[in-house]
Amino acid sequence: MTNIILCGGNGTRLWPISRTLMPKQFVKLFNDKSLFQLTVERNSKVCDSVFIVSNTEQYFLALDQLEDIEKSKDCFASLTMTKFLLEPVGRNTAPAIALACMALEKEEIVLVTPSDHLIQNEAEYKKVVQKAKELAQENTLVTFGITPTFPETGFGYIEAVEGENVKAFHEKPDLQTATKYVNAGNYYWNSGMFMFKAGVFLEELQKHSPQMYQASLQAYENSNKDNLIRIKHEEMMAIPEDSIDYAVMEKSDKVKVIPSDIAWSDVGSFDALYEELPKDKDGNTLNAKHISIDSKNNLIYGHERTIATIDIEECIIIDTGDALLISKKGSSQKVKKVVERLKEQKSELHNVHLTGHRPWGTYTILEDSPGYKIKRIEVKPGKRLSLQKHFHRNEHWIVVSGTATVTVGDETKLIRPNESTYIKMGEMHRLANEGKIPVVLIEAQVGEYTGEDDIVRVSDDFNR
Repeated sequence: MTNIILCGGNGTRLWPISRTLMPKQFVKLFNDKSLFQLTVERNSKVCDSVFIVSNTEQYFLALDQLEDIEKSKDCFASLTMTKFLLEPVGRNTAPAIALACMALEKEEIVLVTPSDHLIQNEAEYKKVVQKAKELAQENTLVTFGITPTFPETGFGYIEAVEGENVKAFHEKPDLQTATKYVNAGNYYWNSGMFMFKAGVFLEELQKHSPQMYQASLQAYENSNKDNLIRIKHEEMMAIPEDSIDYAVMEKSDKVKVIPSDIAWSDVGSFDALYEELPKDKDGNTLNAKHISIDSKNNLIYGHERTIATIDIEECIIIDTGDALLISKKGSSQKVKKVVERLKEQKSELHNVHLTGHRPWGTYTILEDSPGYKIKRIEVKPGKRLSLQKHFHRNEHWIVVSGTATVTVGDETKLIRPNESTYIKMGEMHRLANEGKIPVVLIEAQVGEYTGEDDIVRVSDDFNR
């Protein structure tokens, strides 16, 4: 059985923790583990292999975090056993699942899961997965319906009849309708998790959404066929955009639902996150940087600066260094409006943190002012940046630790701690770490424009 993990989504309702280039599934919120890592660990206990569908940026984040859990030996998650399918642009869940299924044997049973959900009751989870597997072997499409604990208006609902048979899928209801659903006893939250044979799903997709099936098939056939499948941009764009619910599940007569009481959360808002984090005696989330004076029932997030609260109750306070969010509990769904405003202002705050993750390591912006920018750059052992040049800035590199191999123009040399080099505007250059420990350096950029898009890559190990 294969676990197809869908890594799409930006998690805008958890801004400023979640950003486009570091979405919520990769943020380490739970005992220094991310929701993505918890998903891989949990499903490695019930599946034989992992198949991750993501975009290019998330591919490198996923690789890094797989390496972390591989080192910890918390699950099988061997990089050699993990397949990836990279989408140049997202077209919703139905095409993502279809493309992954096309890379598998028709009889292979797949467990499709998002990468950003939390499941606390793993013993019960194993039971419902086993029950779903038995139904999937009978050529049905199985969905997992979460037993509702309150009338939630932010989820879709699945209406069951005669046990496991699905009567209808319902859109997100108003409060009155949601209350009626919960009281009825045969309505479940739509979890976005599924199980079926790869071939059965593709047959149903071809039957109910033939245009999507044909476009997906063409895109897959024109891709490479190895453990890293890259779909071409123009062919991905030709695939109709739709969810698995609309494309298949709501139209098929082969759908079953498994009632699942598994302590599930989509961690879709700060209010939901507050419920899942450990708290002190006053109901504040545990945080070593928090000083509380008569403050109760607050979500406090921040790892850099000390956060002191006095007589504050029922609030959400999120500090990420470059952005501060303060909200009443119960209002955190409005965070999406903040992100919309940032986009209107053409701000990068919705897109990237002060620390950006790259396949070769990380960079942290220490200061960004008109005319110059200062960064801390860390390069992993055995990695190197692209061979590149800039049109609008000069750069100064000062090595703090490790030994950097630096190419500037036709010259390559080693730069050790306390040594530096200078790269003129327009000059070809590259930074590499050929040693056994990380290279840490300070980069000072000076020029009229210091944006991340002022990079012309000539050669790149990561095909960016």
